[in-house]
Amino acid sequence: MRNGDDLEGFDGEASSASMISAASSPYQPTTEPVSQRRGLGGLRCDLDYLRGTLGRLKLAEVLLALTAFICIETIMECSPCEGLYFFEFVSCSALVVTGALLLLFSLSLHTRIPQINWNLTDLVNTGLSTFFFFIASVVLAALNHKTGAEIAAVVFGFLATAVYAVNALVAVQRWRLSSRQQSSRQSSDYIRARTESREVVHRPEIQRLDA
Repeated sequence: MRNGDDLEGFDGEASSASMISAASSPYQPTTEPVSQRRGLGGLRCDLDYLRGTLGRLKLAEVLLALTAFICIETIMECSPCEGLYFFEFVSCSALVVTGALLLLFSLSLHTRIPQINWNLTDLVNTGLSTFFFFIASVVLAALNHKTGAEIAAVVFGFLATAVYAVNALVAVQRWRLSSRQQSSRQSSDYIRARTESREVVHRPEIQRLDA
């Protein structure tokens, strides 16, 4: 039989062996940070975007489109109603699309879909919104009954047109800058590939090693 000293030594060796096996085991417990987990927990608000020029323009566009839509919805009677219906459609469409883009950009969700050119998407949205808001405001200004709601809708429509126009100019600049950066990156990759291919051709020892 083993005495107490032998048991104590055996327990010490067993604990040491278990510690060594645990340290060398590939199945280690992981503590993944909460901020790196995927799903809803990984969403974060990009305050820098909201404080920047594009973020402020997007917020102003959403507020103006929402106000114009509310003003046009308060009109209960109209004759003719074509201008009112067209303005209602334009303001509602601009509110939905711009609000969705604002949500994507402010939560950095667009970075998860890099296949889409978001600068070009923003440019198309702002350009179309500028054009249609201007047409809808002009039509409503020509076909209205001089009520307070109609006049307010026209005013907010022209304000939205101006803000969308400014955003379109900024979007054009960003799209051109991104296009230049992409073209310069492609040209640098092409030059690097050509240089590496020439080095392989002029250095036969690399070919022999590859063979």
